[in-house]
Amino acid sequence: MGLFSPASSYLGIDIGVSSIKIVELKQDKNQPKLLSYGFTEGSQAGLAFDWPSNAKRAAQMINKVRHEAGMNARQAIAALPGYAVFSSVISIAKVAKSEIDSAVRWEAKKVIPVPLEDMVLDWRKIELPNEANNGTISVLLTGAPRSMVKKYIDIFKEAEINLLSLETDTFSLVRSLVGHDTSTVMLAELGTNTTEISVIDQGIPLLMRSIDMGGISITKAISENLGVGLDRAEQFKFDLNLGGLDQNSQDAVPKTIIEVINPLINELKYVINIFNNKHGRPVEKLVLSGGGALLVNLPSYLSKILNLNVIIGSPWSRISYPADLKPVLDEIAPRMSVAVGLALRQVE
Repeated sequence: MGLFSPASSYLGIDIGVSSIKIVELKQDKNQPKLLSYGFTEGSQAGLAFDWPSNAKRAAQMINKVRHEAGMNARQAIAALPGYAVFSSVISIAKVAKSEIDSAVRWEAKKVIPVPLEDMVLDWRKIELPNEANNGTISVLLTGAPRSMVKKYIDIFKEAEINLLSLETDTFSLVRSLVGHDTSTVMLAELGTNTTEISVIDQGIPLLMRSIDMGGISITKAISENLGVGLDRAEQFKFDLNLGGLDQNSQDAVPKTIIEVINPLINELKYVINIFNNKHGRPVEKLVLSGGGALLVNLPSYLSKILNLNVIIGSPWSRISYPADLKPVLDEIAPRMSVAVGLALRQVE
């Protein structure tokens, strides 16, 4: 949907397992302004589960979304899926500035379980909250497989879009959902096949994990339980009210869903405990995003189980847009968080 004529605008492009989401932003009067947004979902995308293997098809769908949404920008930032990227906070001895890169690579060999020549490494110095001066430098290290990076480059080359940068989807979520919040926040991006979990403290991702449980797991469970097709099960999933569910539910469908999301709940509990034990302070709230966050009353259900404030994040909070778009933007907010965060990288 095109809203305004662009001027130095940028695209945030989130290529998911079964969807493509694109947001176009520009800086306007010291505030990011929404120029356009668009997305394609499920079978409409035609990407199945192997979009990286078909750069031409992925490029066609990106340009189809751009065209239908009236987007003119050809400069983009894209996200690498968290499950495919290694991220860790490491410590290196204080060395001369010219030697930091070598020191980082030396330590990276100890924590990355594949040859470094097969990875594209990125790092930046960080200051950990309450970090003592112990003669070391803290570094946030990320590494992505070269083969995956090449696939992204091929897609954008085919689409004739200038790929300015690639980053892990966690960083784009921090930008769009956490912003300048300095509290300890846990993010959970509930995607199609996986859920990416991270703990952010003073804007820095200190703990990142991935679990093989996503929205398709729930859809398949409902489909098998009711004997209906996946499309119908998908619709039923978002009509179900989780607010009254409990572990002793006698309803077959809610019981099935509880069984599916229990691994997610256990992982959330595990991450909370790990962070608390390592850093000595609690997680203050959980922010949900991704299509799976749209399950009715999921925040209140998780809040009860985890004894934690749980909300659905909104990536639009710092962005200017026409007031009459608020209902539809609120509805699609969880799905667009990564794309918004990517575009914000260039306009904030």
